[in-house]
Amino acid sequence: MSESLADSGHDASKRIWLIATSCAGVAGGIAAAVPFVSSFKPSEKALAAGAAVEADISALKPGEKMTVEWRGKPVWIVRRTPEQLAALPKLDDQLADPKSERKPSEQAPEYARNATRSIKPEYFVAVGICTHLGCSPSDKFQTGPQPSLPDDWQGGFFCPCHGSTFDLAGRVFKNKPAPDNLEVPAHMYLSDTKLLIGEDRQA
Repeated sequence: MSESLADSGHDASKRIWLIATSCAGVAGGIAAAVPFVSSFKPSEKALAAGAAVEADISALKPGEKMTVEWRGKPVWIVRRTPEQLAALPKLDDQLADPKSERKPSEQAPEYARNATRSIKPEYFVAVGICTHLGCSPSDKFQTGPQPSLPDDWQGGFFCPCHGSTFDLAGRVFKNKPAPDNLEVPAHMYLSDTKLLIGEDRQA
């Protein structure tokens, strides 16, 4: 009789322990799930990620570059000097796609399919992501011989990941890993000193 009571007491204790650990497991699972589920709720930043962004170029001097973020990507705005602009046509025979003819609609809007790949020749706007594997090229605006660059370098961008080079219109040089020129995003001038990146007409 006493043995039977002991067994039943043991079974009861075992049931309580199982229920307790199960509840703890469920509670832990719920606690772990809450941050996971909440991560699906888009943040304000994510909601705004596709929106156009304004850039104030009033302080940008000739030969300088500024970067803004649009859709999580770096967008470069380069104010080219007269000398840099004059060098562009001389590079055509060294470039893989000097007129952006391979994928015109992907590489640049129609208004930027010209010799300078821009609305205003002085200002170049491009997504700063290499078309090879998505690295971000470095500025190499200085002309002349430099490590990993040709002796007659006229200035541009160099991707250190695999050695792709681009001129100051974002056009890729021949025989490089990058298959295409840098992308020129949709953009428009709101004034002489303000650019809108990601939109090219008034809503």
